[in-house]
Amino acid sequence: MNAARKTPIPLGSNTLSRREFLKISGTGLLSCFLPLQAVNQGTSSVEQGRILEKDVFLYDTPSFQGKELKKFWKDMIIPISEVIVGDGEPSFNRVWYSVNGEGFIHSGSVQPVKTQLNTPISDFPENGALAEVTVPFTDAHWRADKKYAVAYRLYYETTHWVTGLVHDKSGQPWYRIAEDKWKLRYYAPATHFRIIPKEELAPTSPELPPYAKRMEVLTSEQVIIAYEWDQPVFMAKTATGAIFSNGNFSTPPGRHITAHKRASRHMAAGNLAYNGYDLPGVPWISYITESGISFHGTYWHNNFGRPRSHGCINLAPKAAKWVYLWTLPAVPPHEQFIHEESGTIVDVI
Repeated sequence: MNAARKTPIPLGSNTLSRREFLKISGTGLLSCFLPLQAVNQGTSSVEQGRILEKDVFLYDTPSFQGKELKKFWKDMIIPISEVIVGDGEPSFNRVWYSVNGEGFIHSGSVQPVKTQLNTPISDFPENGALAEVTVPFTDAHWRADKKYAVAYRLYYETTHWVTGLVHDKSGQPWYRIAEDKWKLRYYAPATHFRIIPKEELAPTSPELPPYAKRMEVLTSEQVIIAYEWDQPVFMAKTATGAIFSNGNFSTPPGRHITAHKRASRHMAAGNLAYNGYDLPGVPWISYITESGISFHGTYWHNNFGRPRSHGCINLAPKAAKWVYLWTLPAVPPHEQFIHEESGTIVDVI
């Protein structure tokens, strides 16, 4: 085993420009840089991470061969002080986070988050407004009162449709959230959500004819690439479909189109104890098959670079948002979805 490389990486996004991609891939460090998500840019003074699994260890060096110093549990919030390139394992994701100078934790088990409180609004369009969670997590309750049972825990960068503002007996503001799978309704603290302005949902490169855009999903490299006039304009690491003990869920190869899109979706299927899932607020979905295979944002892991999904093309939320806004058809800002006969070509290779 090679010694861990304590090489700092600037905190930044999970995506690279074409020039950066070519430069990094030429050095053999592509797998180190692409798994990075945006870490707490802008408002908070301390960068944070949310633990994604029930048992995650802090090591004395950025390597799984290092000495275990401390154990963290799911949904604990930790400070992130630096991003480090570790040793050669796992080869698809060599990114580690320095935790307040006390030790190192592998990035695959940590979601970079931030804490940003917002001023609630009360004026909503008839169909509601799209909102994004801006804190590490918030609990949604069946009534606008914390004494009622928790319906779901909603995580950072998930998206939800807000249909109104209410206040509890103490005057605290809560948003009413319309759940889209089972048509449920629950409430969460309004200050934990950012209402996304319609300008932010404007399509990217709308001047191009539809045939000028296409995407590739390279399953062997676990990378997506977007092209305009056959020139790459966007690249990001992904995690595509995998083979599990209960079946082959590989992302279907071939040519597809993004004819169906929605900014938020409650995805749920199967037995949670047996490779099932129940995921409210999955953000920025661009479907490529009628069976539900899609590009979408992922908040339950940060380990891009190897297959691990039930067929979908997992991306960091910011990368999924880019795909959502760039591909056709464009979803109107105050519509929950669009479903047409045509869309952007996607080749799964």
